[in-house]
Amino acid sequence: MVNVGEKAPDFEAEAYQNGEIKSVRLSEYIEQGKWVVLAFYPADFTFVCPTELEELAKYYDEFQKEGAEILGISTDTVYVHFAWAQTSPAIKKVRYPLVADPAGKICRSYETYIEDQGLSWRATFIIDPDGKIVHMEKHDLSIGRSAAEILRRLRASKYTREHPGEVCPASWEPGEETLKVSPELIGKL
Repeated sequence: MVNVGEKAPDFEAEAYQNGEIKSVRLSEYIEQGKWVVLAFYPADFTFVCPTELEELAKYYDEFQKEGAEILGISTDTVYVHFAWAQTSPAIKKVRYPLVADPAGKICRSYETYIEDQGLSWRATFIIDPDGKIVHMEKHDLSIGRSAAEILRRLRASKYTREHPGEVCPASWEPGEETLKVSPELIGKL
């Protein structure tokens, strides 16, 4: 079972990115000291998925400034990703890798695979530069994610990693006050 605080399962797979088909390996990003956001989605040529992937593309430069890479992952083949990027106005904006998992191996290792449909649940994982999962979320296929909220959670994860003993309160944004873990705070908030 995958869980927060545990090592993220490594994988290597084909991906489509910027007109090219290439191989990606999660551990390569970790070895480079990057944060990684895995955005599992059900399928190409669908309805909610292009809106999410386009929104992540809109924020891609901000993720990059934070030292993070985004990997979109579905059970489609790399050739379907390629065709989708050629035809969809939303997906033409995506500059991060779209990972192909047609056998569902990556989805199964992250427990997002829907066995009777051959698809993935909509799920997000944030992985730190040590390869540890610091955030995970899985939800119904009919509900789209917020790229701004994923970015906020990434920034909060980075902050608490860099500032041991501090925690980020609800809806914390960079520059706002954090809390110092202390018995003096108990019952005072």
